[in-house]
Amino acid sequence: QVQLVESGGGLVQAGGSLRLSCAASESIGSFVVMGWYRQAPGKQREVVATITSGGTGNYVDSVKGRFTISSDSAKNTVYLQMNNLKFEDTAVYYCHARRIFIWRTDEYWGQGTQVTVSS
Repeated sequence: QVQLVESGGGLVQAGGSLRLSCAASESIGSFVVMGWYRQAPGKQREVVATITSGGTGNYVDSVKGRFTISSDSAKNTVYLQMNNLKFEDTAVYYCHARRIFIWRTDEYWGQGTQVTVSS
Protein backbone atom coordinates (compact mmCIF):
# COMPACT_ATOMS: atom_id res chain seq x y z
CA GLN A 1 0.00 0.00 0.00
CA VAL A 2 1.36 3.39 -0.99
CA GLN A 3 1.97 5.78 1.87
CA LEU A 4 2.16 9.56 1.55
CA VAL A 5 3.52 11.41 4.57
CA GLU A 6 3.16 15.18 4.75
CA SER A 7 5.22 17.51 6.88
CA GLY A 8 6.01 21.19 7.14
CA GLY A 9 2.73 22.65 8.27
CA GLY A 10 2.46 25.07 11.13
CA LEU A 11 1.48 28.52 12.30
CA VAL A 12 2.73 31.52 10.35
CA GLN A 13 1.87 35.19 10.14
CA ALA A 14 0.27 36.62 7.05
CA GLY A 15 2.93 37.39 4.48
CA GLY A 16 5.13 34.57 5.71
CA SER A 17 6.25 31.36 4.03
CA LEU A 18 6.07 27.64 4.60
CA ARG A 19 7.26 24.63 2.64
CA LEU A 20 5.23 21.46 2.72
CA SER A 21 6.79 18.11 1.92
CA CYS A 22 5.13 14.89 0.85
CA ALA A 23 7.29 11.79 1.07
CA ALA A 24 6.05 8.79 -0.89
CA SER A 25 6.81 5.19 0.02
CA GLU A 26 7.26 4.34 -3.67
CA SER A 27 8.84 5.96 -6.67
CA ILE A 28 6.97 9.14 -7.52
CA GLY A 29 7.70 8.39 -11.15
CA SER A 30 5.05 5.68 -10.97
CA PHE A 31 2.32 8.28 -10.42
CA VAL A 32 0.80 10.03 -13.41
CA VAL A 33 0.10 13.07 -11.26
CA MET A 34 0.70 14.21 -7.70
CA GLY A 35 -0.66 17.23 -5.98
CA TRP A 36 -1.75 19.19 -2.98
CA TYR A 37 -5.32 19.72 -1.89
CA ARG A 38 -6.65 21.68 1.05
CA GLN A 39 -9.76 21.74 3.15
CA ALA A 40 -10.78 24.64 5.34
CA PRO A 41 -13.38 24.25 8.12
CA GLY A 42 -16.87 24.08 6.66
CA LYS A 43 -15.61 23.96 3.10
CA GLN A 44 -15.08 21.27 0.51
CA ARG A 45 -11.65 19.94 -0.27
CA GLU A 46 -10.14 21.81 -3.21
CA VAL A 47 -7.13 21.27 -5.40
CA VAL A 48 -4.29 23.71 -4.81
CA ALA A 49 -1.56 22.54 -7.15
CA THR A 50 -0.65 19.49 -9.19
CA ILE A 51 2.45 18.25 -10.93
CA THR A 52 2.56 15.62 -13.64
CA SER A 53 5.16 12.90 -13.98
CA GLY A 54 6.63 15.06 -16.73
CA GLY A 55 7.06 17.97 -14.34
CA THR A 56 4.22 20.22 -15.49
CA GLY A 57 2.69 22.21 -12.67
CA ASN A 58 -0.82 23.62 -12.46
CA TYR A 59 -2.32 25.89 -9.84
CA VAL A 60 -5.65 27.13 -8.65
CA ASP A 61 -6.00 30.81 -9.49
CA SER A 62 -5.96 31.92 -5.86
CA VAL A 63 -2.38 30.71 -5.33
CA LYS A 64 -0.80 31.50 -8.69
CA GLY A 65 2.33 33.57 -8.25
CA ARG A 66 2.57 32.66 -4.55
CA PHE A 67 2.83 28.86 -4.43
CA THR A 68 5.24 26.60 -6.29
CA ILE A 69 4.97 22.84 -6.60
CA SER A 70 8.07 20.78 -7.29
CA SER A 71 9.32 17.24 -7.04
CA ASP A 72 12.55 15.42 -6.26
CA SER A 73 12.54 11.93 -7.72
CA ALA A 74 15.72 10.97 -5.87
CA LYS A 75 13.93 11.59 -2.58
CA ASN A 76 10.49 10.47 -3.77
CA THR A 77 9.18 13.74 -2.42
CA VAL A 78 6.86 16.46 -3.68
CA TYR A 79 7.05 19.95 -2.24
CA LEU A 80 4.75 22.93 -2.03
CA GLN A 81 6.54 26.21 -1.42
CA MET A 82 4.02 28.71 -0.12
CA ASN A 83 4.99 32.39 -0.06
CA ASN A 84 3.06 35.51 0.88
CA LEU A 85 0.58 33.42 2.82
CA LYS A 86 -2.84 34.85 3.45
CA PHE A 87 -5.38 34.19 6.17
CA GLU A 88 -7.59 32.43 3.63
CA ASP A 89 -4.84 29.87 3.01
CA THR A 90 -5.57 28.43 6.43
CA ALA A 91 -6.59 24.79 5.96
CA VAL A 92 -5.52 21.20 6.31
CA TYR A 93 -3.31 20.40 3.34
CA TYR A 94 -3.36 16.92 1.87
CA CYS A 95 -0.94 15.24 -0.49
CA HIS A 96 -2.50 13.23 -3.31
CA ALA A 97 -1.19 10.80 -5.89
CA ARG A 98 -2.84 9.04 -8.80
CA ARG A 99 -1.65 5.91 -10.53
CA ILE A 100 -3.36 4.74 -13.70
CA PHE A 101 -3.49 1.18 -14.88
CA ILE A 102 -5.20 -0.21 -17.94
CA TRP A 103 -7.93 -1.69 -15.81
CA ARG A 104 -8.26 0.87 -12.97
CA THR A 105 -7.13 4.11 -11.40
CA ASP A 106 -5.74 4.18 -7.84
CA GLU A 107 -5.88 7.29 -5.69
CA TYR A 108 -3.75 7.83 -2.59
CA TRP A 109 -3.97 10.44 0.15
CA GLY A 110 -1.77 11.54 2.99
CA GLN A 111 -3.03 12.18 6.48
CA GLY A 112 -2.91 15.95 6.13
CA THR A 113 -0.91 18.73 7.72
CA GLN A 114 -2.41 21.85 9.28
CA VAL A 115 -1.46 25.27 7.96
CA THR A 116 -2.66 28.20 10.02
CA VAL A 117 -2.08 31.77 8.88
CA SER A 118 -2.65 34.48 11.45
CA SER A 119 -3.81 37.87 10.23
